[in-house]
Amino acid sequence: MPTDPNAAPPCNCLAVRQAARRVTQFYDRFLAPSALRTTQFSILSRLNRSGPMSIHALAEAMVMDRTTLGRNILPLEREGLVGVEQSTEDRRSKNLKVTPEGLARLKEATAGWKRAQSAFEGAFGAERAAALRAVLHDVATLDLDEAGA
Repeated sequence: MPTDPNAAPPCNCLAVRQAARRVTQFYDRFLAPSALRTTQFSILSRLNRSGPMSIHALAEAMVMDRTTLGRNILPLEREGLVGVEQSTEDRRSKNLKVTPEGLARLKEATAGWKRAQSAFEGAFGAERAAALRAVLHDVATLDLDEAGA
């Protein structure tokens, strides 16, 4: 079958970004009643699991640049869902932590997240979803700096 010479070449970045936007939109619909977006939910979840973290450590853990993370944290701080405290290891450093209000909102949002997770796995297949997570984890931890960039 001949290919269209005007067709765009396959692009891994575009495919991953399109899939990420589609899945994000899907999960956002389930999180909407909690007034959290998927990125905010992920930030609160990570801080809840890991405990207080510096913005640098959180950005690294979430594979985000610090500026983008900072923009996502601002509304969480304004709403009192995330607080800032002085680091116990380095008094010059500050850590982010989930507040009691943040824990309550996270608990509320987790119900929507569980419904989204179940619906996604129902549509995509539980085994395929597990395989997808494994592949995406491999991509997220791949050292692309060593790949000739």
